[in-house]
Amino acid sequence: MAQSRQDLLSKLADRGEDVVGKLADMPAAQRLVDAGMQLKDRVDELQKRVRGLDALERRVDVLEKKVDQLSRPARATQKRTTAKRTTRPKSPPKSSKS
Repeated sequence: MAQSRQDLLSKLADRGEDVVGKLADMPAAQRLVDAGMQLKDRVDELQKRVRGLDALERRVDVLEKKVDQLSRPARATQKRTTAKRTTRPKSPPKSSKS
């Protein structure tokens, strides 16, 4: 029984090698393998770009916080300059040469 099992496995291995050899000779199979390799390269490039987006998002968050901080004092200054005066301005001193 062990002998027949080894024979079966060796036959399958031989046939698998034959099939792989025949596939390598087929132009359509070669194009399929080439397309698969190109897809792998494209996915790798896309993955690198997506990793770069994380850094950009962090930079945008920091810049948004800075813009918020810079815009707050500007609003406070505008409120102070547009407020109504409650006291009268002092009149200029009169000269004592009379």
